[in-house]
Amino acid sequence: MTLPRLKILEILESGTPRHQSAEGIYKQLLESNEDIGLATVYRVLTQFEAAGLVVRHHFENGMAVFELNEGAHHDHIVCLDCGKVEEFMETGIEERQTAVATRLGFEIRDHSLVLYGRCRRANCPSRKS
Repeated sequence: MTLPRLKILEILESGTPRHQSAEGIYKQLLESNEDIGLATVYRVLTQFEAAGLVVRHHFENGMAVFELNEGAHHDHIVCLDCGKVEEFMETGIEERQTAVATRLGFEIRDHSLVLYGRCRRANCPSRKS
């Protein structure tokens, strides 16, 4: 395990925020006075993804974000105004997806569900007036 890998893993484990872009991780490294380049961050994240340590997501804005793969399945809901991402696991949705796949003659191996909406937070930093 190299120093860049350890530092990037520490940032991902801190979970603040849980879904981070390569650029966001790079910015945190700069703020910590770490001499790790953006290309190295991308390379390490790609290696982590190939090893199954992180999961890459492409939400509405098209930017790739990464989260630590903790093994438990969950889905996401994303605010179209501020970009806030919430995770959720809803048994009823999972059961319905399995029923649909079975009816159509499929066995689900993997899936991704992302819902998009507008958060109701009064202090949403991007709410349009």
